[in-house]
Amino acid sequence: MKLKIKDMDIATGGPLVAVLNIKDAIKFDIHHLDRIKINKGKRVETVVANIAESSKVVPEGRIGVYEEVIDSLNLKKNDKVSIALARKPLSIDFIRKKLDGKTLNRKEIDQIVWDIVHNKLSDSELTFFVAACYTNLMSINETIMLTKAMVNHGDKLKLDKYPVIDKHSIGGIPGNRTTMVLVPIIAAAGLTMPKTSSRSITSPAGTADAMEVLAKVSFPISRMKEIIAKTNACIVWGGSLNLAPADDKIIGVEKTLGIDAESQLLASIMAKKYSVSSTHILIDIPIGNGSKVKNRQEALKLKKLFDEVGKRLRKHVSVIITDGKQPIGNGIGPALEARDVLWILRRDKRRPPDLEKKCIAMAGELFKMAGIKDSKGKAEEILDSGKAYKKMKEIIKAQDGKIFDPEDIKIGRFKFDVKSAKKGIVKKIDNKIIARLARVAGAPADNGAGIYLHKHINDKTTKGEKIFTIYSENKLKLKFAREELEKSPGVVVIK
Repeated sequence: MKLKIKDMDIATGGPLVAVLNIKDAIKFDIHHLDRIKINKGKRVETVVANIAESSKVVPEGRIGVYEEVIDSLNLKKNDKVSIALARKPLSIDFIRKKLDGKTLNRKEIDQIVWDIVHNKLSDSELTFFVAACYTNLMSINETIMLTKAMVNHGDKLKLDKYPVIDKHSIGGIPGNRTTMVLVPIIAAAGLTMPKTSSRSITSPAGTADAMEVLAKVSFPISRMKEIIAKTNACIVWGGSLNLAPADDKIIGVEKTLGIDAESQLLASIMAKKYSVSSTHILIDIPIGNGSKVKNRQEALKLKKLFDEVGKRLRKHVSVIITDGKQPIGNGIGPALEARDVLWILRRDKRRPPDLEKKCIAMAGELFKMAGIKDSKGKAEEILDSGKAYKKMKEIIKAQDGKIFDPEDIKIGRFKFDVKSAKKGIVKKIDNKIIARLARVAGAPADNGAGIYLHKHINDKTTKGEKIFTIYSENKLKLKFAREELEKSPGVVVIK
């Protein structure tokens, strides 16, 4: 029996899904979430079956398919296909094994990752895998195998260079835009730094969002290699590449559940670095209010694990534990953060000293790892000489950008100043509330939206002095941000 294709005009974002009319499902003895094989000529794809109770959704004699299935089988409207009941993916048994607290071997982990990459697992099945690794932490051996499987089931950027420098921040701190300062410093010293960065999921801006204010960030690997050949570096969006693609799917589930499995965190970071040929990797673990890592004890435990994983993968890994009790830099939101970066690189008097200090320290650590003497002094010399700014302009140009001057960056035209109600000293700035205010104001979707901090912890303030300014690209979102501010009076504490 043949069924006609109906394009559902819906994408799942991952799993391969088809919808059968209930009468056809009964004929084939197919039930909700069964696997079925769809055959079109020599092409075959295994998908998850959903059942339509109404013929309005999918009439009898038709099969509704989602966009991922259409792309995989190259289907067109009214194409005829045959279907058959299929077995569930092999990895279901291995996920159940991990749920039972047992250890997985290399072949089992490899199969799970293959099924994730090829969209063979339903959302619930992938969620069970993530949950299993959260409740029954993977061993170091399992973490290494997961890292290698993630790399192997994706594309790789192969560079005939040594050393290849990289860094990663565990995250959770608004405004922590160190990458965009570090990359031009490192590249200006003649070292190679191919930086793939993320977009925001829950923060006011990711590095890719801020860099996109200045230049394009979406490139195929071939173009990425050309940019690196020209400039020694790049700052691109990792999501436009097929590097360790299983990682992105796992992260999506973790964000939904609000969890961060230790083993998957390690594998996630190291797989992305491994896939771009990184040899020397600096890991930044900020600790404090609003950060992913709450205290020094947790950070030291994570540091030990990174050291071990790096050693086992034959990578030079250095871990630093930094202060994450408040936002870093002044700007929070894509345009405001990009402006901070250019102010630092141009040595503008408005540059944020805390962000600059952190970047110099991190660059010094990376130079030390690469065997460069007077590492901290080298970073300052490259900044003060203008070499870092010159290199950033080269990178922006190579990535088809045109904005080199911070004054050309457009900031939201609607703003509201939050002022101090009394004289005193700033004792606390709530990272989570600041981030939420910036997002309600429109960041990161609206580049010019966000928050600009005029004060940081331990700064003195007088009554009526500006503490921070909320920027937005439209009046309504600014109104929403002000309403959110009224619900959260403790965003800044002054004593």
